[in-house]
Formats: sequence, C-alpha cells, structure tokens
Amino acid sequence: MESRSDTGGLRIGQAAKLGDVNLQTIRYYEREGLLPQVPRLQSGYRVFSNQDVRRVRFIKRAQELGFSLKEIKELLSFQQSDGGCAEVRHLARNRIADIEQKIRSLQAMQKALSRLARACPGRGAVGNCPIMDSLNGDEAGR
Repeated sequence: MESRSDTGGLRIGQAAKLGDVNLQTIRYYEREGLLPQVPRLQSGYRVFSNQDVRRVRFIKRAQELGFSLKEIKELLSFQQSDGGCAEVRHLARNRIADIEQKIRSLQAMQKALSRLARACPGRGAVGNCPIMDSLNGDEAGR
C-alpha cells in the first residue's frame, strides 16, 4: 500500500484533515475549478501537495469572510498573476457593502419580529395570534 512517505504527497483524507474541511468539500472545490487537477498514483489515489492544502485553507477562509466562489476564483487568479492589491481591495470593499446591507436587513427583520412578539399575549387560540396574522398578511385587519 502506498503511503504519504512513499508518494511525497497527501491523499484526499489527509489533505481534508490538514485543510480543516471534509472530503466532500475538497471534491466540491475541484468540481468548481477552485483546486487544480491533482496527479493520480497508479492505484488511482489522488496526490495532494502542501500547496493544495494551503489553497483549501485560503478558500475556506475567504468563504468565512463572505466571498462568493466567483470572487474567490478572482482572488486566486490575482495570486497567480501577481495582480494588484487595488483589485483585492475593491473586492473586499464590495463584500463589506454587501455585509452592511445584510446587517440592515437583519436589523429590520429583528425590529419587525420584536414588534410582533410584543403585541402577542402568548396565550389564547393561534387564530388570534398577531404574529400568525402578520405572517398570513392579515396584520392590517387588527
């Protein structure tokens, strides 16, 4: 059986563990073109490098910061072409604007739901519940 030391590389399970993702995530990144095709051993096992693991970590961290897969592909292409920091900053600023919009939307949802929860007595039939009325579009009738 071929091992890591025999091949100089990592099998998918090892790469996933070091990248702090599961195997399906690595396969998904491959399908989406975020990871390059890796060589296969005669046994059919794929061989991942430490560079591949660093790339997996990069992708995961970028996702945690809210970057889309398309944006992550752009960021990766900047690394390959030694692209300018201004382009990266532009993507980051766009992501910040999107996050700020989501925060405003979540705050509006919180305000509306809080108002409905305050209006609900918490007892009686569900047919008389102001929260349910609002969800049914009957809020104006109250």
